[in-house]
Amino acid sequence: MTGGLLVVGVDLDGARVDVRAAGGVVTEVADGLVPRRGETVLRGSAALLPGLHDHHLHLLAMAARDRSVDLGPGSVNGAADLRRVLRSADAALPPGAWIRAVGHHERTGGRLDRWVLDAVVADRPVRVQHRSGHLWVVNSAGWRALVAGGPGAGPDGVERDDRGEPTGRLFDADRWVADRLPRGADPDLGAVSRRLASYGVTGVTDATPTRSVTELEALAGARRSGAVVQRVRVMGRVPPDGPGVPDELEVGPVKVMVPDGRGADVDDLADAVAAAHRSGRAVALHCVSRVAAVLALAAWDAAGARPGDRMEHGAVLPPDLVDRLARLGVTVVTQPAFVGERGDDYVEDVEPDDLPHLYPCARLDRAGVALGAGTDAPFGPEDPWVAIGSAVDRRTGSGRVLGPDERLSPSRALALFLSDPAAPGGPVRRVRVGGPADLCLLGDGLDATLSDPGSRRVVATVVDGTVVHEG
Repeated sequence: MTGGLLVVGVDLDGARVDVRAAGGVVTEVADGLVPRRGETVLRGSAALLPGLHDHHLHLLAMAARDRSVDLGPGSVNGAADLRRVLRSADAALPPGAWIRAVGHHERTGGRLDRWVLDAVVADRPVRVQHRSGHLWVVNSAGWRALVAGGPGAGPDGVERDDRGEPTGRLFDADRWVADRLPRGADPDLGAVSRRLASYGVTGVTDATPTRSVTELEALAGARRSGAVVQRVRVMGRVPPDGPGVPDELEVGPVKVMVPDGRGADVDDLADAVAAAHRSGRAVALHCVSRVAAVLALAAWDAAGARPGDRMEHGAVLPPDLVDRLARLGVTVVTQPAFVGERGDDYVEDVEPDDLPHLYPCARLDRAGVALGAGTDAPFGPEDPWVAIGSAVDRRTGSGRVLGPDERLSPSRALALFLSDPAAPGGPVRRVRVGGPADLCLLGDGLDATLSDPGSRRVVATVVDGTVVHEG
């Protein structure tokens, strides 16, 4: 970007204006601006927004999903489909290569263990990820390969049967599994970034709880090379005596997984919160159940909360827990798209007492809890406009409205992705002189877009004054 950018004739906050950017910032907002020599000129847009920020996703997992076998509902509807899809993948791969499959759910693919997978593919290692992201299932060949790949017979999350035999079901064991896999090709983060740009996304918060700066290098390198055009904020831990987060990345809160009843210890959790605060960072506690939310709140009660502290997901939050969040001043980063994608399964699987409190939105607003949103991609739909629509209508796949009192207005739902990356749920960012030239241009007016939200309405995306997508 050497000649600057001029966006001509867009609706911005109710006024018809032109917007000029240079050096990565907005330099003029006025009517009748004249193109300058060398400027990139964008015409034909109806409305202009700040670029959307996805406050919770997983970039490397998104790239890994792109080269995985899909076992989600669109591909698998029953055990016969699962066998067909996995055997087709088996036939296409060279001997010894792993099959990596994602998106499995018991309702469409049945319950899996290593013996079930052995009956489908026995002669090569197979690993299947549950759509929640918290469970891997491997076949016997896969288990032998993992155990041979490093010391020890497995992490705490290894499920065993009554005889002590591993079932192949590995809970929250991503790191243990990854450390024992053969080095594969580098993930194609460029393809992920291009898709995000097509949705109008100009920044993301990667919620992967990395352990070291080394683990951030893939993201930093992708930013450095231009493969990832979005601004990237990360949640990994950074050793105080290390080199720090690479310059290409921004530092977010420290992500901490809250045990869901397995090995839960409030004192340990409070120590983790306090340690993050001592390092000068906020904390983001991952809570996907009522139990986890109670533990997180107890830890904040013990350690104290600081500005920027977040609860990730807040999947089950009854009124008493919402009131405690409000008193502590903790932000919630939610995923409303899960209501649309998984709502019918929730109706069948979730405890009846928890069902009215799933992924609340309006309740948090009413209580004064700061509320932002992410997609949790690839574990949820990666298009933030899907989440916006779900926050508005709360409709499941079958058309049932789940939590009608939790519906948000369209403008409020959009705002979930427009707050500052450092302060989800805070004031909506504005396109203004002196501000960053991170922009989302819509082909329709804002009212028309909000009446039927969808990324199809995004016609151009600008990051740092550079056009990164034109539809």
